[in-house]
Amino acid sequence: MTASTTRYLALGDSYTIGEGVPAAGTWPFQLAAALRAQGIGLDDPQVIATTGWTTDELAAAIDEAAPQGPFALVSLLIGVNNQYRGRPLAEYRQQFEQLLQRAIALAGEDPRRVLVLSTPDWGFTPYAQQNGRDAAQVAREIDDFNAAEQACCGDYGVAFVDITPTSREDGANPAMLVEDGLHPSALMYQRWMEQALPVAAGLLKAPPAA
Repeated sequence: MTASTTRYLALGDSYTIGEGVPAAGTWPFQLAAALRAQGIGLDDPQVIATTGWTTDELAAAIDEAAPQGPFALVSLLIGVNNQYRGRPLAEYRQQFEQLLQRAIALAGEDPRRVLVLSTPDWGFTPYAQQNGRDAAQVAREIDDFNAAEQACCGDYGVAFVDITPTSREDGANPAMLVEDGLHPSALMYQRWMEQALPVAAGLLKAPPAA
């Protein structure tokens, strides 16, 4: 790959920017490093993500940042704050599709260069428990959001990696969380990265769209 085709754009919220974690410990940076270790040249990501962003806020941030494609890889992980704020599923579905369309455009109109990670489940964390959140309700709503994401990815031929079960397995494990008891630690991000790695490697090894 040439330098112009090795760029990586990571779009999202706290789970992409890595609230409470150094950049190198976030899953997008870990992913880029792991791909390089496999001999796949990929730059560290350009990140457009901030803790607390919903789908519409991410869209506005993309407008402001105006990233210039094409990127060799574009990742998208967004939705938890829509669920957290009680925003409607139908609104999320529409806005997620719009973001997915933008991600594909930034990947040179090639859906095979886009990677979507499912929305993690925060309902099992100490933060959720301390704030009286119903873990079962959070799980149901997260599942609904993820079903919408996965269906949309299927419609566009975009790779979808389901990290939600992993987020639930150790959601209350202090080693998997930063000090706020809510956001993942670098160890949890490593587990997500390991799930995304073979998928991302396959996408980057595939020939570009004609």
